[in-house]
Amino acid sequence: MRRTPIMIMGCTSDAGKSFLVTALCRHFANQGLSVAPFKAQNMSNNAAVTPEGLEIGRAQYLQALAARATPHVTMNPLLLKPSADTHSHVIVMGRYDPAITHMPWLDRKPHLWPIVRSALHSLLEEYEQVVIEGAGSPAEINLRPSELVNMQIALECNADVYLTVDIDRGGAFAHLLGTFLCLAPEEQRLVRGFVLNKFRGDPALLGNAMDWLQERTGVPTVAIIPYIRHHLPEEDTLHHRARFDPRKTNLALLVYPYASNLDEFDALVHTEGVNVVPIRELQALDDYAAILLPGSKNTAESLRHLQRTGLAAEVVRAAQRGTPIFGVCGGLQLLGRQLHDPALLESGDIAGLGLLDIVTTLRPHKVTQQRELPDEAGGVLRGYEIHHGETEAGPRVEPHLAPGLGFQQANVRGAYLHGLFDNTHYRRRFLESLGWQGETVSWSDAVDAEIERAATLITSSGWRI
Repeated sequence: MRRTPIMIMGCTSDAGKSFLVTALCRHFANQGLSVAPFKAQNMSNNAAVTPEGLEIGRAQYLQALAARATPHVTMNPLLLKPSADTHSHVIVMGRYDPAITHMPWLDRKPHLWPIVRSALHSLLEEYEQVVIEGAGSPAEINLRPSELVNMQIALECNADVYLTVDIDRGGAFAHLLGTFLCLAPEEQRLVRGFVLNKFRGDPALLGNAMDWLQERTGVPTVAIIPYIRHHLPEEDTLHHRARFDPRKTNLALLVYPYASNLDEFDALVHTEGVNVVPIRELQALDDYAAILLPGSKNTAESLRHLQRTGLAAEVVRAAQRGTPIFGVCGGLQLLGRQLHDPALLESGDIAGLGLLDIVTTLRPHKVTQQRELPDEAGGVLRGYEIHHGETEAGPRVEPHLAPGLGFQQANVRGAYLHGLFDNTHYRRRFLESLGWQGETVSWSDAVDAEIERAATLITSSGWRI
C-alpha cells in the first residue's frame, strides 16, 4: 500500500536533514515497508557510485542503505559538484553533463524539471514509502524562480512536510516562524509539523514556546530529537576536528579547497588509537606517522592552495624524510609530475609535486564504476572510481593494487580506488605499517549500527509518523 511521501525541510543548511532522512528510512524499513530516499538536487563533492556505475550524492547512497534498498540514480537525479566559487560540474542522472554545466543557472529549470519529476514518480510507483530531503531552506526567496528541490517537489507529490531546525544554534522558534511565514498558503498547508533537532538539556526549559509557535502557525511541534555524537558520514562539510596527540598514531589529512569524498577516511578517524588531524594551513608535518591527500573536484586549484600556503614544500620534505604519503584520486594526481587539462574541465595545466613518476590528463569522459579486487589476505577489496583523469606511469613507479589503478614509488603511494580504508584488512595493514597496534572492526557493520541508533531516536522522541 502506497503511503503519503514524507519530506524533511530545514530552516537552514546543516539543520540535520540528511541525518533525519537516514533515521526515517531505517525506521520505516524496520516496520517492513519498502522505502526509498529522494533528493532532487544535491550540492556536494562527496559522491558515491551505484551498482550500475552512476554517480549520486554520498548522503543518498547512505540513506538507501538505511532503507535496505539498492542505491539508484533516481534517488538523486541532480548532483552539483563545486569546482570553483561560482562554478559546479552538474551530474544529471549519474553522468557529467557539460551542456547543463555551462548553462546559466536560471535557464536550467525547464531542462531539468522533467528529469527530476520523472525520477520522483518512478520511486513513488515502486516503493511504499518515499522519504524526501529538501536542500538549504524553502524560504530562500531569491532562489524561487529556479527552485526544483523544496516546495516544488512537495507540491508535485502532495508530501507531508516536516520543517526542521537546529536548536543547538539558538533562535530556533524565530527560524521556524520566519520560514513558515515565507511560504505561500498552498505550501503552508503541506506543513504537518515542526521538528526541533540536536536538542541538549531538559525539555522543560522550552516552556510554552511550542504552544506560542502553534498559535501563530496552526502547526504543532511533533518531535524533539536529542543531540547525539555519531559516526555516520557527513553530507558535504567536514566537522571533524582534532589536534596532534602524542599518545596516538597521528595522520595528517590535508583539507584543501574542493577536497572531495572526505568521508572515506571515517574508518580511520574512528579507529581506536588513531588520530586523524585535518590540516588546512601551513604547519610542520615532521611528527605525523603518515600524510593523507584526499580527492579533489579541482586538483590544480587544490595544488595551488598547497603551494600558496607552503604545505606543498612541507609535503615534499616529509616524503624526502621517509614519511609515508598516500593520495586518493585527485590526491594521487597532484603527487605526479604533470597534470594536463586540455578541455579545461578544471583550471588548466599545472606541474605536480613530482613525488610519483606519473603524468595525468583530464578527459571529458568520466570513469564511474564500482570495483572488486583480490586482497593480499585472500579476500576481496571493494571500492569505487570517480575520475576524469587518465594516468600514465613512468619507469620509476610500481603498480599498487592493480595496473592503472594505483602507483607506488618508495614511501609515496596513490590510488584511484575510493573507499580503500573501509576494507578492514587493508586498513589494518596500512596502520600496522605505521607502528600502530590495536583492533579493527568491520566499518560497514559499524555504520549500520549507527543507522540503527539513529532510527531509535524517531520513536524515543515521541514522533508519531
